[in-house]
Amino acid sequence: MNDSHNGSHPTKLRIGSRGSQLALWQANHISALLRARGHDVEIEIIHTTGDKITDVALAMVGTKGMFTKEIEEALAAGRVDLAVHSLKDLPTELPPGFEIAAITKREDPRDAFCSRHYSSFQELPHGARVGTSSLRRQAQLKAVRPDLDIHPLRGNVDTRLRKLDRERSASRSAKATPPPAIILNF
Repeated sequence: MNDSHNGSHPTKLRIGSRGSQLALWQANHISALLRARGHDVEIEIIHTTGDKITDVALAMVGTKGMFTKEIEEALAAGRVDLAVHSLKDLPTELPPGFEIAAITKREDPRDAFCSRHYSSFQELPHGARVGTSSLRRQAQLKAVRPDLDIHPLRGNVDTRLRKLDRERSASRSAKATPPPAIILNF
């Protein structure tokens, strides 16, 4: 615990977080838990390499710790005291000096299917386009529906949902095939 010099009151804990709505929800959730235990907390938004490179599939970039490097640098420099991440964004091996200090209760782990016209991926027409940012989800979809046209889709949840809306607008004006669906995880 990061206490003040007299030991009577904890100092303000600074949480490093990415700026997406999902990351900020997670950081605010942890902040609320810490405040409930009497801590003063603030959140510092840190833009990461993964946030900046959005036009290339993650599998093609191959940068280890794309969503954590800048936050780790802020931790090492003492600009923040802790970081809140999705475990999926952490590298397999943590750099020396870092540790996973806490893991909260896992909420619903299921992926989310999003489409304006279909309620499930089983209802998609033959050859429908589906966007996802995950190689795992691409493989799972192809295993169940090899006919689907899978497209890599980068960006945070909000960005991917906006891309779905843009595709919808473009398909209406071009009288193209139905808009794509996207698969998200939270």
